[in-house]
Amino acid sequence: MRRRSIWLVFLSAAIVITALYQAKKVQATPANSGFTATTLAKGTLDQFDVFNHFVLPKTGEDDDKKIWLSWQKTKGSSDLYVQSNVWQPGGSTGWHSHPGHSLIIVTAGTVTEYEGGDPTCTPHLYTTGMSFVDPGGSHSHILRNESTSVIAQTIATQLIPAGQPRRIDVPAPGNCPF
Repeated sequence: MRRRSIWLVFLSAAIVITALYQAKKVQATPANSGFTATTLAKGTLDQFDVFNHFVLPKTGEDDDKKIWLSWQKTKGSSDLYVQSNVWQPGGSTGWHSHPGHSLIIVTAGTVTEYEGGDPTCTPHLYTTGMSFVDPGGSHSHILRNESTSVIAQTIATQLIPAGQPRRIDVPAPGNCPF
């Protein structure tokens, strides 16, 4: 009888753990039917260490042209993606993150980004010709086309650790009403 009680406790625990895991999966917010992501190209890079710089302007030149530094260093291989993203009016990526950063150019329409860590749910609007950076890592966000009549499009380049998923769906953080 005692053995049967222990078995029931373990079985009950397994059921609860499975239910919690499934509930967490259900809370994730995958893209809706108004969003399509297409991989245009993917390549794998060995580890690298690249440093670029730019010099100060000469005396008398425009002071807005200041030093520009860029440094990218990886340990291990990386996957490099070029993505085409299209939002129909009302389309949404759902809440998600990426294991590495993304450089994004808006090629049509307007996308509105909301950040998971922003308690005020402040919209960041990006229109055709604008660019922005998604830092990836623990940064979660959602991108929406809040237009009722215009398609929005972006091109994104992403650098992530080799073999990792390009996109990770995450639960809605609860800071936005949607």
